[in-house]
Amino acid sequence: MIPYEDARRIVMDTVTARPAQPRTARVAIHEALGRVLAEDVFSDRDYPPFDRSTRDGYAVRSADLTNLPRVLEVMDEIKAGSVFTGNVLPGVCVQIMTGAAVPPGCDAVVMLEHVERSGTQVKFTRPLEPGQNVVPRGSESKAGERMLPAWTRLGYAEIAVLGQVGCTEFDVACPPRVAILSTGDEVVEMNQTPGPFQIRNSNTGSLAAQVELAGGEPVPLPNAPDEPQRLRELIERGLQEDALVLSGGVSAGKYDLVETVLRELGAEFFFDAVAIRPGKPAVFGWCRGKPVFGLPGNPVSTMVTFELFVVPALDLLSGAAPRPLPLLRARIAHDLSEKPGFTHFVPGNLYWAGGEPVVAQLPWQGSGDIATLRKGNCFVVTPASRLTAAAGDWVDVLPRRGLL
Repeated sequence: MIPYEDARRIVMDTVTARPAQPRTARVAIHEALGRVLAEDVFSDRDYPPFDRSTRDGYAVRSADLTNLPRVLEVMDEIKAGSVFTGNVLPGVCVQIMTGAAVPPGCDAVVMLEHVERSGTQVKFTRPLEPGQNVVPRGSESKAGERMLPAWTRLGYAEIAVLGQVGCTEFDVACPPRVAILSTGDEVVEMNQTPGPFQIRNSNTGSLAAQVELAGGEPVPLPNAPDEPQRLRELIERGLQEDALVLSGGVSAGKYDLVETVLRELGAEFFFDAVAIRPGKPAVFGWCRGKPVFGLPGNPVSTMVTFELFVVPALDLLSGAAPRPLPLLRARIAHDLSEKPGFTHFVPGNLYWAGGEPVVAQLPWQGSGDIATLRKGNCFVVTPASRLTAAAGDWVDVLPRRGLL
């Protein structure tokens, strides 16, 4: 049994050491959010392409304002997008709008609020420096500069950069296809009526959602019974995709057959127990050139271990760098105490109070209690090195992806 940080590192190191070139596809910019860019993108010109005013005010020659107060004559007005063809002489200024090109000869902009205007004359009383309120041409990027390297994940800021340089179609990595396979005789499909001692297969639905949130393409498979031959058939089907995620069948019980069948198929295992609750019996291996994750069957365990171990693997399979685990810090709303030997991930609710983030653990019935989980938006993380906290102490918080 190893700490989850070590298990997570093993996943990333293993996938990195077995690189697979992602498939690519051409997409339009409006279809690219969350995708991974598969080509370098370069600036088509200097940005800004001219000396740009950052304020509404007056473009001046700073040398004209060395002795204050000083009155200058307004010769013209420049709005964003307009062309100025005049010549700004000493003793003259130009009214200018935010985003407009600073006229030749002027090297600073004085804010509208800092002057007094009377007719065509403007009185300046505040000292200024050359370059004040001006963004110089090319200070953001130069023509030909690489703006976005290949294998960058595209968020809204990256989409804006693509639009700015006129890149409206480009290659992206295809989302890794993730086979999802739940196991267990006690599990029936979501559209079926369970028997008195059966449950519906909620894991396939939640795992498919987590795959999509992580940037992958879910490939749900039928539930596998606790029978070696059918389990083997479904695992072999799952190994045709880029990754295989199983839920259930990874504990030490008589009918927990996942590891046995995978070994028969030639799997190499890197860990089969992690010091976390929920999620201890998590398994990671490699089989027929594909990463395989055996996640515990209880739904909350499945959700936690997916976030910890599968997400970074999907990043790497997309060609991108793995995203860091998005841990936050918040003050705990009440005293907490957990059992030793494990890092605990307990459902919680994060909110703001008095200008600070506060998190409250939710009372729950263990790793099968998804009814409680849906009331929260995060997990309170209690490391094995610090299993108690008093109300008001700072603790780690793992957000539920897609909610915070």
